Amino acid sequence: MTASPTAPSPALAASDNGVAATRWLATGSLLALIVLCLAWELVLAPLRPGGTWLAIKALPLCIPLAGILKNRMYTYRWVSLVIWLYFTEGVVRGWSDQPPSQWLALVEVALCLVLFTACTLHVRLRQRNAKAAAALAEASADSGTAAPAVH
Repeated sequence: MTASPTAPSPALAASDNGVAATRWLATGSLLALIVLCLAWELVLAPLRPGGTWLAIKALPLCIPLAGILKNRMYTYRWVSLVIWLYFTEGVVRGWSDQPPSQWLALVEVALCLVLFTACTLHVRLRQRNAKAAAALAEASADSGTAAPAVH
């Protein structure tokens, strides 16, 4: 029994599921990091009673949100680099602050690691899909059959 030429291969379908999963994971962890930064500095453990201007650290995280929601590959790439600034802040404050700020810093570190992993895997899976689609298109062009649609 052979697969029909218009059906996507099982490997591409599984990879598409991985791309979707990493996209949702990246979006969720980025949103959670924005909420954490705001809540931390305004309500949960501000440096001064009533909140601090340190809450503006959430603004740079809002910039890539549009690109992540639009599924732009370039955004995933640079977010995976910029997130290390927030990771560093989380490590420093996790080491030097007192609870509850210390616990919030550890949550920030965990969210940064999840976001980095999701962005990295997302880029890797999308590049693998593009190579597989190009190879499939080349093979079908060589054989004279129509290439299957790849998402």
